Amino acid sequence: MFWAKVEKTLRYHGRNAIRALRGSWWDIVRLPAVRPIFVVGCSRAGTTLVYKTFSESTALGSLQKETHDFWMGLHPLASRGWQSHALDDSDATDRDRDQATRMFFRETGRRRFVDKNNQNGLCVKYLQALWPDAYFVYVKRSPGDNIYSLMEGWRRPGEFATWSENLPGTVAIDKGKVTQWCFFLPDGWRDYLRAPLEEVCAFQYRTMNESILAVHDSVDDERWVELAYEDLLRDPVGAFSAAYQACGVPFSAAVRMHCETVLKRPYNAFSEIRLDKWRDGADRQRIERVLPSVEAVAARMGYSNVQ
Repeated sequence: MFWAKVEKTLRYHGRNAIRALRGSWWDIVRLPAVRPIFVVGCSRAGTTLVYKTFSESTALGSLQKETHDFWMGLHPLASRGWQSHALDDSDATDRDRDQATRMFFRETGRRRFVDKNNQNGLCVKYLQALWPDAYFVYVKRSPGDNIYSLMEGWRRPGEFATWSENLPGTVAIDKGKVTQWCFFLPDGWRDYLRAPLEEVCAFQYRTMNESILAVHDSVDDERWVELAYEDLLRDPVGAFSAAYQACGVPFSAAVRMHCETVLKRPYNAFSEIRLDKWRDGADRQRIERVLPSVEAVAARMGYSNVQ
């Protein structure tokens, strides 16, 4: 037991030493990042599944965790009046690029990395301004299932509301049953502080996907990849193989083996992975009521029949 603790301590300090050396090396040579990959999409759309699967590639650096704390440290919500998590090209600075590039290189030793957090979809123009060669993997999910999963997530504030403790406003969603804001802040969030939960989740689904679709034309087609959650469930190997190829990342035998079994070890799933879960869930009627409000954006995403 003693020597196991010693070995663990040495490994910990060894990793920290390597990170420090990488940081010092970057400060000297200032290596630019190359074609970073950003996974974007509405929360609970399958973005973590996609991020974790891209993180299996040895060709990419990955922190293996969400990076919202880092990005919000560069542009704190409080300094922007808590208006929204959205950032655009006017917010991008050389300092932001240098800090992010150094951080990813220090932590991973790679110049090409994959990143994901709940807010990235509101910041595509910002990220593209930082790295004009960046790739964006847009993960889509049908509105019924996505809203269903968002509602389940809102009932877990310990997981998804840790960033909103200082939110300037009283959250009393669902007649006060929900008191912490989860996932991300789109423009107009204050209008939903006392709304029914299904309306809040439909609002987040609509605004996030509208934001992503609005900037699609500003990204070259070869750097824009779309993945439907439903395709990932039907054929994970085929869907991920195509996405890897589109991003110019080798689809190795090890990654293929990972994809063959990825649905058996879900990331952050609340229940069994399957399609149309919302139809036999307790919130079905509530979700049916708000589906018309997302029908237009869902159609643009390729979901023509939302009921």
